Order: sequence, then C-alpha cells, then structure tokens
Amino acid sequence: MASKCAVDLFGGSVVVLGTPAEELAGGKIQLLASGAMKNFDVAMLVHPGSKNLATVKALACATLEIEYLGRAAHAAGHPEMGINALDAMVLAYNGISSLRQHIRDGSRIHGIITSGGKAANIVPDYTSALFMVRSETKEYLAELQKKVLGCFAGAATATGADLKYKWNKEVYYPVKNNIALANLFMKNMQSLSRDVCFNDPDYGFGSTDMGNVSQEVPAIHPEIAISSANVHTPEFAMAAVSDEGNAGMLDGASTLAMTVVDLLGDPSNLTAIKNEFNRK
Repeated sequence: MASKCAVDLFGGSVVVLGTPAEELAGGKIQLLASGAMKNFDVAMLVHPGSKNLATVKALACATLEIEYLGRAAHAAGHPEMGINALDAMVLAYNGISSLRQHIRDGSRIHGIITSGGKAANIVPDYTSALFMVRSETKEYLAELQKKVLGCFAGAATATGADLKYKWNKEVYYPVKNNIALANLFMKNMQSLSRDVCFNDPDYGFGSTDMGNVSQEVPAIHPEIAISSANVHTPEFAMAAVSDEGNAGMLDGASTLAMTVVDLLGDPSNLTAIKNEFNRK
C-alpha cells in the first residue's frame, strides 16, 4: 500500500500476485504460461530465512515419480515364482548412489521410497519412489535426468520388474539474479539497520519457481532473517509465527516498497536493470 504513493507521484503500476505451490507444483510457472507477467518490467519477492541476503543461489530442478510392478509370491514357499519390485527399487537406489560421485559439483540427486511392500513373507509386487534431480544449469539438468532414468531402467532389466515413471510437468530453472536490482534492494534493507550481503556460498541452496520467472523478467529472490534455525525445520516454523517473523515480514515489505520508489522515481535504475538482463 505504501508503494501506491510512488505510483501516484511518478506513474507506473505495482502488481501483487499471490503465488502458491512453490515447492513442487510450480505456481509461478503456470502464471508465466498464462501471461500474468507478460508486461512486467521487474519481479521481486522476499523469502524468510536465517540470513539477510540480496541474492540467492537456486538450482534447476526436476521431480521424478517412479513405480515398479513385479509379481507377488510366497517369499519362503515359492520365491522363484516372484518378481521382486523392492529389489528393483533398492538396486536403482544404489545405482544412483554410485552415480553421485560422477556428477558435477553443485548438482544434487535425492529421493525417498514411498512404498516398499506390505508384508515380509510376500515378494513385493509393487514399490514406488519420489526423486528430485537438481543442477546449476538447465542443460546439465537434462543430462542428469537421462542418467537417473537409466539407473531405474537398468534395475528393471536386471530384476524383470516393469518400470513406470513420470517427470513432473513443471521443471524449475535456476535463479538468474539481477545484480542492479539486488543492489537497490540491499541498500534499502541496510537502511533498516539490517546487515545484508550477496549470496553466501556456505548458506546452501534449493530450488524455486522464481527461477523460471527470472529467466523471463529481471528479478530477485532475496531472503530476510527471522531465525538462526534452518528453513524446513520445526524451529523455523515456530519462528515464522513469532515476533521475529512478524518483524521480518514488515521489513521485507518495506524494503520492497522502497525499491519500487527507486524504480519509479529514477528511470535510470530500470534502464540499468534491463541492460544487465539483456546482456546475460
């Protein structure tokens, strides 16, 4: 609401988009596809974290659903009649563990077995898993996807199980940080007496659908500290509803509003942001 004063004074517009489903469903990707951001000059959001960061590193990411179909049999009486879907899954899991030592730094492969059988005395005829594959670039992500799928296909061949798989429709792209925009944001956050820096290599990284936005529109995905706890922990969840969480939300919104004033009040800022985006 505070940025409306800048709009009234300088012109332009500010759009607030609710963008749920960051983790897996890719809400922002669907908004991009629908044209919701077609006329945006810049896009910004603030994410809670354990450090104040003007830029973040986020990886390209693809999610893979796996199923193996085997044949049930009594595990003691007639094991020779069975096709063990769990053996297939374990073999693939170990294959991926072996693959990890031969992938590029900054890449990640991780997953869980979501179904591993129903009884110890029955040869499992069905198993399922969910895996995520991440990389610093879209191009290498595509290579990794082929290699990961090869681990699952090879396990199916070795055990005789049938493989079913599905890649998530929404593939996340790496975040393309716009440094000119991030500098404005950092200056404004510092004015609120917060220590802030660019991406900390020791901070770790995940993936976000804001990466897809940043490939189409000059964008930033800064973080604001609300707790020393790591994200996705019970301690961080508690911090989100604490006084520190509320303070982070207000400071984040204030910093965004001040950055809007910089963009609308000084056209040279937007020119620099667009020039940088078009160079990369």
